[in-house]
Amino acid sequence: MKPLVTHARYAYSPINRRPDYAWPDKKRLAVYVGVNLEHFEFGQGLGARLAPSAEPDVLNYAWRDYGNRVGAWRLLELCDALRLPLAVLANTAIYDYCPELMAAHRARGDEVVGHGHTNSERQSDMNEEGELAMIKACMARIEQEEGVKPRGWLSPWIAESRATPDLLKAAGFDYTLNWCHDDQPLPFKTRHGEFWSVPYPQEINDIPAVIARQNSASEFADMIIGCFDEMAVQSAGQPLVMGIALHPYIVGQPHRLRELRRALQHIAADGRAWFTRPGAILDHVKSVVPG
Repeated sequence: MKPLVTHARYAYSPINRRPDYAWPDKKRLAVYVGVNLEHFEFGQGLGARLAPSAEPDVLNYAWRDYGNRVGAWRLLELCDALRLPLAVLANTAIYDYCPELMAAHRARGDEVVGHGHTNSERQSDMNEEGELAMIKACMARIEQEEGVKPRGWLSPWIAESRATPDLLKAAGFDYTLNWCHDDQPLPFKTRHGEFWSVPYPQEINDIPAVIARQNSASEFADMIIGCFDEMAVQSAGQPLVMGIALHPYIVGQPHRLRELRRALQHIAADGRAWFTRPGAILDHVKSVVPG
């Protein structure tokens, strides 16, 4: 029979047959919180939807804008209170629209991960030349604003072309969050040498949970707690990574923020997690795993 078409980025590898190691302080479970800061063009159609609406879509545009104006600040207050580091998955359009928000994350020392220029476009719709130009422009803007080059990338809509990992490596990125295929960082093959994938969640993620599956605020919080409790047990066998993907226009709503606080307090009080950022996760793996 004809072999199936594959991406050829990585080989199959059972998680229980890999080198063992520990995270710092002998922790077995690394946890990071990824906050998606996104900005959209008005009247262009793309974006999560609270309810159906015609363009120009005032209802859904304004609902998403609540995240940058209110929800993100409430989320910062919560994470400050719990002393949690954050990864900021930022559209570079945020720098022009609400620079105060990026300045607040900069003051905390949070890692900025490239997230395209705007979530009003998809990389899968671009030709290779245009995609590379967009990636390089985002890297340059983040370096200009933050003083350091970003190392990680999450595509808007998790949309890739067949060349995206190659282009990210060529532009100087170290890792992608696009692929949710594993619970450990793993190397990717690209045209330009080794690249890395760091786990990013599509289950413990408020858009699929709340918008797609219509989970309630308490159900989403219970998902976070249940995932952590189970992965803490599983990590006795292998070191694992748990990401928590958040969008301020969703979890920044007061009724969801209250439940999110309950979940994050549970993890923080437990003590078994290494709270960190994805770049630090990658650095540690590369320092302890031979080859």
